[in-house]
Amino acid sequence: MGGISAWLSERLPLSGDQLRELTNEPVPNHLKKWWFCLGGTPAYLFVVQIVSGILLAFYYEASPSTAYESVRYITEEAAYGWYFRSLHKWGATLMIAAVILHQMRVYFTGAYRRPRELNWVIGMGLLLCTLFVGFTGYSLAFEQLSYWGATVAGNITGAVPVLGKPVAMLLLGGTQYNEHTLSRFYVLHAAVLPATIMLLLGMHILLIRLHGITPLKFEGEEEGKGYFNFFPDHFLTEVAIGLVLMVILSALASIFPAMMGPKANPLVTPEEIKPEWYFYVAFRWLKLFSLTVAVVSSGFIVFAMILWPWIDAGLRKLTHWEEISVYIGIVATLTLIGFTVYEAIVPH
Repeated sequence: MGGISAWLSERLPLSGDQLRELTNEPVPNHLKKWWFCLGGTPAYLFVVQIVSGILLAFYYEASPSTAYESVRYITEEAAYGWYFRSLHKWGATLMIAAVILHQMRVYFTGAYRRPRELNWVIGMGLLLCTLFVGFTGYSLAFEQLSYWGATVAGNITGAVPVLGKPVAMLLLGGTQYNEHTLSRFYVLHAAVLPATIMLLLGMHILLIRLHGITPLKFEGEEEGKGYFNFFPDHFLTEVAIGLVLMVILSALASIFPAMMGPKANPLVTPEEIKPEWYFYVAFRWLKLFSLTVAVVSSGFIVFAMILWPWIDAGLRKLTHWEEISVYIGIVATLTLIGFTVYEAIVPH
C-alpha cells in the first residue's frame, strides 16, 4: 500500500490539506436545510439519468418500425429492464420537479439579483433544457402519447413567427412526423441536450464558486459568521440526500413501474391525450387562446422570466418597493398550480 501511495503521490501531487483548501469554501448556515440547497438534487438525478439512459440505449432502436418493440423488450424481457426504464422515468419526473423548485427558491430569496444575473439566465437555460429532455424522452417510446405529442409540438413550433417553420422542419425532418423524426428526437435526447446541460451546469457551478452563495438577510450571515465548511460537512449532507433519493427512486420504480401504452397509430387520433404533468400549464394555455396568440404570449412570458433580474431592478426603482417581485411570484405560482391542477382534473 505504501508503494501505491507513493506512486500516486508522485503523479498526483495533491495533498489532503490542498484538497480541503481547494474545496472548503464557506457555506452559509441556511444551506443545512435541504430546501435551500436544492441545486445538488437535480445534479444527482442527472447522473442517475445518464447511467440508466446508457443502459437503456443498449436495447433501444430509434426508428418507427422498431422503437415500440425495443421498448417492449426492455420492459418485459430484458433482465431488470423494467426496473431501469422505471428508474429513468421517475428520475426524469423528480429531476424536473427539483429544477423547478430550485429556480423558485432562487427567485423568492432574490438570489438572482446583482451580481448574479447571468447565473439566473444559465439557470433558466437549464430549466428549459430539462423540460425539453423530458419531452423528447417520452416521445421515444412510439406510443400514442409519443406520436401525437410530437405532432402537436411540431404544430406549436411552426406557429412561432419568422423562425417557427424552419425550426419545425429541422425538428421533425419534414413538414410532419415521418420516418426521420424519431431518430432526430433520439439524438437530441441522448446527445445534444445532455451535452448542453453539462456545459451549462459547469458554467453555473463556476459562477457560484466565483460569487459565492447568496446569504439570507434574515439569518444575519456576516463575514466569518454563520458559515460551515463545504468539505466534509456539506459534502456528507449531499451524499445523504443522494442515498435517500436512491431509496425513493427505487421504491417508485418498483411500486409504480413504467408500463406500455398503445402503439402509435397515425390514422387514429386519441379521444383524450395529455402531456406529462410538467406541460399541463402550457397545454391549458393553448386551449384558452388561438394557437398563434398562445405561442406568442408563452414566448413573451419565457423571455420575461429569462430577463427577470433586470425587470426586477426596474420595478424596484420605479415603485420603490423592494419586495415587489415576491408578490408577483406568489400570484404567478398560484396561477401555475391552478392551471396544473385544473388540467389534471378535467377530462379534456
